[in-house]
Amino acid sequence: MDVAKRPRSFVRVDGPDARDYLQRMVSNDVEALQVGDSCPALLLTAKARLIAPLVVWRRGEEDYLLLTEPELGETVRAQLARMRLRARCEIELEQHDSVLAFGGDGIATDFPGAVELLDSALEPSMTEEELELRRIEAGVPRWGRELDDRVLPAEAGLDRTHISFSKGCYPGQEPVARLHYRGHVNRMLQVVELDDETTVERVTSSARRPDGSVVALAYVRT
Repeated sequence: MDVAKRPRSFVRVDGPDARDYLQRMVSNDVEALQVGDSCPALLLTAKARLIAPLVVWRRGEEDYLLLTEPELGETVRAQLARMRLRARCEIELEQHDSVLAFGGDGIATDFPGAVELLDSALEPSMTEEELELRRIEAGVPRWGRELDDRVLPAEAGLDRTHISFSKGCYPGQEPVARLHYRGHVNRMLQVVELDDETTVERVTSSARRPDGSVVALAYVRT
C-alpha cells in the first residue's frame, strides 16, 4: 500500500442542526451520508466562485468533520460561523495528521483510488514528487495551482464530483445549475502531454515521468 502525507486543515461542525446546516451551505448532498460516509463538496460564494474545496465526513450522528486545504481552515470556519445564525451547532477548528493511502479502508476522499487516514501510525512511502505526478495524471486540481477564488467549479471539472444537482438550495446553486443546464464554460482543466505542439491557455502544474516525458494540468480553451 502506497502512503503519502496530505497537509490538511480540519473544521468540526457538531450539533443537532449540523446536518441541516451543512446541507444548506455546501454543494453536495450531506443528508445522504450515513455515519462513516463522506463526500467531496464545495463552499461557494453566491456567484459560484470557490471559497474552498472540502471533504465532508459524517463522523457521528450529529458530528461532521470537514477536511480542506491547509491554508483554508480558518476561512471555512469563519464563513460557516458567520452564516450560522440560529443553527444549533458548534463550528471549531481541529488538529489532525492526514495521509493518503492507495489501498485499504479509510475516509473516501477527492483523490481517485485513495482514502484518507487521520492520526495513523503509517509512515509515508511516497515522495512529494511521486504524489504530485500521480495527482497530475489523475487530474486532481489543487488549491493555489488549479483552484482559486476566480475559478468556476465546471472549469475545473468539479461539477462532476463535488456537486449534487438534485439537492436543495445552497449559496451559488443558481449560477451552477444555469451553467450546467443552459451554458458552457470557455475553458476546461485537462491533463496534457507537454510537447512542441501543445497549445494551452495556462499550464498550472507539471511533472516529469520516469521515462522523461512531461505531463501537466492545464486550462484549455473550449
